[in-house]
Amino acid sequence: MDNFNESEHITMLRRTLEDFVEREMPRDAARRWDQGEPLPHDLLSKLGNLGLFGVCVPEEYGGSGRDLIAAIVTIEELNRRSSVVATLYIMGTCYAGLNLLECASEEQRQEFLPKVANGRLLFSYGLTEPDAGSDLASVTTTAIREDDFVVVNGAKRFCTGASKADFIYTLVRSGPREDRHNNLSIVLIDPQAPGVTIELQRPMGQRGTTTCDVTFSDVRIPTFQIVGGLDGWNRGWGMLVGPGLDIEKIEVSSMALGTARAAVDDAWQYAQERRQFGKVISSYQSIRHMLADVKTKLEACRLMTYHSTSLLQAQLPASVPTSMTKLFVCDTARDIVLTCQQVMGAYGYVDEFDMERYVRDVLCYPILGGSSAIQRNNIANNLGLLRDGAK
Repeated sequence: MDNFNESEHITMLRRTLEDFVEREMPRDAARRWDQGEPLPHDLLSKLGNLGLFGVCVPEEYGGSGRDLIAAIVTIEELNRRSSVVATLYIMGTCYAGLNLLECASEEQRQEFLPKVANGRLLFSYGLTEPDAGSDLASVTTTAIREDDFVVVNGAKRFCTGASKADFIYTLVRSGPREDRHNNLSIVLIDPQAPGVTIELQRPMGQRGTTTCDVTFSDVRIPTFQIVGGLDGWNRGWGMLVGPGLDIEKIEVSSMALGTARAAVDDAWQYAQERRQFGKVISSYQSIRHMLADVKTKLEACRLMTYHSTSLLQAQLPASVPTSMTKLFVCDTARDIVLTCQQVMGAYGYVDEFDMERYVRDVLCYPILGGSSAIQRNNIANNLGLLRDGAK
């Protein structure tokens, strides 16, 4: 794999983000946000003022152009301090911006993308259902067209940020179940619309992002909110697969990378300050080896993440590299964080230190955006690994 050498503008972006995180996202605030305290009302506006929500929005809609590397760097740096802020950024830049750019009608792009670029439009994903997780083509939430409206009934699960979103990007069954891939559509549903019920879940990690169950009971939305316009009706499956899915794998990988970086930084510093038996614990070979291992694994994660991102930025085929990246980075980030927790001993297990939160958050990344098992399937299938009895 080629080395990923950051350009000057990406290096400057990192420095800008590092300053922003230290100034606007102090550690004590990140701990409170994780427990559900609302973010300062102007925090996302300040990110918007830096132009960060517009890095994947074309200039004609008020953004700075399609720069996936800048978006992934931003996710990594924000998630190094707070998964809450990083998730809200993803809900704007990626869930809203990239999906609208790829799938929306021109009328919808003109209406929504300028709001994305200003940080004023957030989407939550309404994809998973109680009985449809990895097998999204089996969703049962229905949508029926009635004149100039669409009526939606059903339920969604694990909708991250649904209570904070402007729209839920919802996969619906818009035709008979028998032809399941050709009878799916995506619609935009306002969480405040009559007939929408949102219930908060209590996950182990990613707490402040609000993970929700959402129920739709005769929810009526205008046909303008069919993604892709009327031409998008029954074309939802094609909007889910392809480059958009590949980008989501890298979004989650960059979150895992950011959390792993934070854990390594904290453990590295702790080991040089904590004294036992008359000397700092970084003097002991077992600690030194653990820290050398996590530094090495972290660098491998970084290289894989930005190699795959550079392929996506160049619009090259990337289904296999992104699945490999998602699998390796998320599983390895989990191992990195758990090792760092061991370096800190009992202090890595109490909420006085951030390591406890890193552990809770990192356990989710091998599940989000397609589980590790699904990524292994993708890799084997896309590389043509022979099945029993198949030619």
